[in-house]
Amino acid sequence: MVFRRLAALSAALAFLGLAGAAHAQDYPSRTVKIVVAFPAGGPTDFVARVLADKLKGALGQSVIIENKPGANAAIGAESVAKSDPDGYTLFFTTAGAVVINPHMRANLPYDPIKDFAPITLVVNTMEVLVVKSDTPMKSATDLVAFAKSRPDGIAMASTGVGSPPHLALELFKSSSGANVLHVPYRGAAPAVTDVVGGQVHAMFADLPVLMPQIKGGTLRPIGVGSKRRASVLPDVPTLDEQGIKDVYADNWYALFAPAKTPAPVIAKLNAAVNAVLKDPETARKLIEAGADPAAGTPEQLAEFLKSELERWGKVVKEKNIKEGS
Repeated sequence: MVFRRLAALSAALAFLGLAGAAHAQDYPSRTVKIVVAFPAGGPTDFVARVLADKLKGALGQSVIIENKPGANAAIGAESVAKSDPDGYTLFFTTAGAVVINPHMRANLPYDPIKDFAPITLVVNTMEVLVVKSDTPMKSATDLVAFAKSRPDGIAMASTGVGSPPHLALELFKSSSGANVLHVPYRGAAPAVTDVVGGQVHAMFADLPVLMPQIKGGTLRPIGVGSKRRASVLPDVPTLDEQGIKDVYADNWYALFAPAKTPAPVIAKLNAAVNAVLKDPETARKLIEAGADPAAGTPEQLAEFLKSELERWGKVVKEKNIKEGS
């Protein structure tokens, strides 16, 4: 009886393996959808659309973007987690949805480890500190001095509670000793608008968010929240270089599929994305926007996800960051 059960189990596993391989050979046979949990026009949406445009050629099928913003990316994440694991609905996300949200919400409707299959890291980007270009502040130390000279300190925007820009702000506040009022916005666009308009004094944001305003001269970059300078802003020193230590808030964007998506499908998607990121035109477009291509394997993304969950969990706990804070 035991041998019969083992034989049946082996046959079932073999069948599933063959079915997965057959599915991968046919995949994709229709349009692939990438869910972006942020509004159209933002940095995540921009990178996703650059990727989707090139994936059409690599996969031989249309690749469309569906924007599902809300709840600090949880709405989009949940929708993909509950989708069929067939490779036709994918999740393109920043760090926030998968390594910060889990530490802030006890009732999160998805598990970043159990509910998603990693495909690949796509880009890395930096958090850059900016002020309105016509202010007298030329450096991060100028901003700190200005904050300390004011009884009420300064107001700094973020793209939302628990976002990488918010965590960069909290690290900056602790390291510099500046009196900072956190002003969370629903997304990057309104936050940038209010910095340019002078309603708030400064903000951290993903570099792709800020590049148009930096190039246009309406925002001045005064510090980089990373261990190295940004390649597209070589003259802007890191916060470390300015004596404001340990403000490391690098963000990243990655591609996931629902858990239980067949391994051969994941492999095909991984190969396609890696090929796209090695395309010189695509790489140039991303780098000029402030996003550094960072392809890899599903296994590397899985390990990176675990390490980032641990890293940001410590920051969220230490700074006591909660929804609505």
